Amino acid sequence: MEQSLIMIKPDGVKQGNIGQIIHRFEQHDYQLRAIKMFTMSQELAKQHYAAHKQKDFFDDLVAFITSGPVVPMVWQGTDIIASARDIIGTTDPKAAKLNTIRADFGTDVRHNAIHGSDSVENAKIEIARFFPDM
Repeated sequence: MEQSLIMIKPDGVKQGNIGQIIHRFEQHDYQLRAIKMFTMSQELAKQHYAAHKQKDFFDDLVAFITSGPVVPMVWQGTDIIASARDIIGTTDPKAAKLNTIRADFGTDVRHNAIHGSDSVENAKIEIARFFPDM
């Protein structure tokens, strides 16, 4: 079974959308394997977004993701990574398809409520980062 890291970002937590977001994955018969809530450290945020380190929005991204609690989760199921990307929607909530998480709960490119692994390789890295005992 494939696994993916899905993380509700501080805006999704603050808006009270945790239950609704979890429900969307449950509706697709995916299994929740791990979940926790915490405020991410600057160090962990910089590791998580290392691919964007050279981009002009990196500091704002780190500041945002560390601004409040996040809810990282490990979900498991057949083709979860590709399917989760469809459930989540595109990065820009204004361009996301109707009824996706980002279209429903995001406000802009940086405040888009959720993160999801984009490949099997990145899912393994991200899961190990947030759930080292798995």
